[in-house]
Amino acid sequence: MSLLKVLRLRLLVPLAALIAASALYLHDPLPLQVLRNVLFDQYQRWHPRPYRDTAVRIVDLDDRSLTEVGQWPWPRPLIARLVERLHLAGATVIAFDVMFAEPDRTSPRAMLNLWKLPPETANELAKLPDHDTVMAAALRGKQVVLGFAAQNSGAGGPLPIKNFGTIVKGVAPDPYLPAFTGTIIPLPQFGNAAAGSGAMTFVPDSDGVVRRVPLLIRVGDTLLPSLAAEALRVSQNEKNYHIRTTEQAGGIEQVRIGRHPIPTTANGEAWVHFSKREPIRTIPAWQVLSGQMAPGALQGKIVLIGTSAQGLQDLRFSPLGGIIPGVEVHAQLLEQVLTGAYLNRPAWAVSVEALVILAGGILICAIALQASAMVSALLTLAVLAALNWAAWNAFVEYHLLFDSLTASIGLALMFIATSILRHVATERSQRWVREAFSRYVSPNLVKHLVDNPSSLQLGGKRQACSFVFTDLAGFTSLMEKSDAGEVVALLNVYLEEMIKIAFRHEGTLDRIVGDSVAIMFSAPVEQVDHASRALACAIDMHRFASAYAKSLQARNIRFGQTRIGVHCGEVVVGNFGGSTIFDYRALGDPVNTASRLESLNQHIGTLVCVSGAIQAQCPDVPMRPVGKVVLKGKSIPLPVFEPIEASTAGDVGNRDTDYEAAFALMTAMDATALAAFERLHQQRPGDGLVALHLNRLRHEERGDLLIMESK
Repeated sequence: MSLLKVLRLRLLVPLAALIAASALYLHDPLPLQVLRNVLFDQYQRWHPRPYRDTAVRIVDLDDRSLTEVGQWPWPRPLIARLVERLHLAGATVIAFDVMFAEPDRTSPRAMLNLWKLPPETANELAKLPDHDTVMAAALRGKQVVLGFAAQNSGAGGPLPIKNFGTIVKGVAPDPYLPAFTGTIIPLPQFGNAAAGSGAMTFVPDSDGVVRRVPLLIRVGDTLLPSLAAEALRVSQNEKNYHIRTTEQAGGIEQVRIGRHPIPTTANGEAWVHFSKREPIRTIPAWQVLSGQMAPGALQGKIVLIGTSAQGLQDLRFSPLGGIIPGVEVHAQLLEQVLTGAYLNRPAWAVSVEALVILAGGILICAIALQASAMVSALLTLAVLAALNWAAWNAFVEYHLLFDSLTASIGLALMFIATSILRHVATERSQRWVREAFSRYVSPNLVKHLVDNPSSLQLGGKRQACSFVFTDLAGFTSLMEKSDAGEVVALLNVYLEEMIKIAFRHEGTLDRIVGDSVAIMFSAPVEQVDHASRALACAIDMHRFASAYAKSLQARNIRFGQTRIGVHCGEVVVGNFGGSTIFDYRALGDPVNTASRLESLNQHIGTLVCVSGAIQAQCPDVPMRPVGKVVLKGKSIPLPVFEPIEASTAGDVGNRDTDYEAAFALMTAMDATALAAFERLHQQRPGDGLVALHLNRLRHEERGDLLIMESK
């Protein structure tokens, strides 16, 4: 991949991840909403609203009250007595979170339809007051708010009586309010007698948890208040609801009820910051009816009448966990309003979060692309920690709800995407570097260093290795007589193939010096068959070099023959040099000997010289003896052999028996050795080794010992 493509990829992938994260956030799918709600719930569990005693009380139709007084629904005169007692106790508003949609079935007139009584008894019973009339009378003239139910099943139906007005600042709020198709309202005589009516209906989230309460709803084209909102309005003798809508909020921004401006969502819902359950908030209904209520307990209070009895099924899931009575949700909202401790998710929160995702994404992508893996991970964690701390601090100190979880997930995904990109790019770069490095250093050495980085230290170890040294005859002369560019091109082709052959036999390139190549076997990875590998490599090199030189000579290019020396022995292999640069190589006499064997070829008329140590480990390869050679600067003779395939004698088969017979005579210092070599020379005038020994014998040199006076 080109550098330009890599740069494009490094820019496009983070940009695509950034756009995807932003689009996902703005689309706001249900899973993200659930995660956001889980975060806000956890905030409330860690830091619930501290309870402050306010002018809000719940009269609870609890299980004991049903046991003491009787099963629900209670007769309406009993409800009337409850209203009277609450009024006398000083309640400023009495709000019912229960329905009175049907006539009292225990009224005297209702009983006449059920019982068959004598006419006299029936007439007396008919004179008794109607229970619903008794309750309506009790409601009249008092600050009582009745609850009604909003529904989306069915259509139409009468609406509750409106005792209020609405004043709107901005565009009409109707499109933003929770919409319903109909209502179930109290009996008309109750509605006429009451000071107001409010919706008991909640709009829970998809998980069933009630987190917000609509202050206003819409039924058809009519705006109606919630029970808590109407209780607050009636408690202040306020006539109107003041609604403010703005474009920035995308709908409703605030609903003011009397002296209380309440921040809302765009749909006119108020977030509820729940406190833990407090005994002082609730008074059982049986205590009120029996007169056992503490004196002054309800003086100046907004009283909500509801039920916690499980059988009446008005229980809701709370953000704090567990279930609470529906009436407590209304009560907690009123407490929040009266204390001014509003929980708010402002309209600009979405813009702030989107900006955080955008700016944080750019920062994290830049970090992930530039810094090291550990540094980028730590910096990303620091950014995420700072983001979540800021959101938590905003909740605790300012009661603001910011969705740091969605932003954190988006930023984390961007970090992962960018890190994967960088990992892929780094891997590609490392592979490129490895491949490029392998052009300078043997691939098996590169692989060994990558797999064993601990080996990159100064020093070495003793190890048996084999060595192949090559040299191109007449190259200097060729350079002097030919165009340098053309010669270099020919040399590059030659060296490339020679090195390929070495790598094919898994040899390690020790060095290239001009036209000379040095190959090492059994290092860095030990090879049990290093001697046979070295010999096979040398023979393949000879085949190629001879064919290559022949093809060039056919084109009148005087490309010389290649001389090769092969030897093995124990050396010290490792990294040498200093702390600045390492030179991986082998040091020892076998290295020098292999080099001397390569040079020996030019003195004895051969192209490949193999030491006796190599020949001993490769008995199946046909060779013919050169003799015991004392190399320049050495004192111990070294047995030297020439592979039959590399000999200049032509096709002599798997063994050169004629040469071996003549050589045996020479070794035994037999006088007939000269005649034997004379015959061989006549048969093979191009055999350099035969010519060597014939010349020695003619100069009266006997035996197979050759002492070299030059390298």
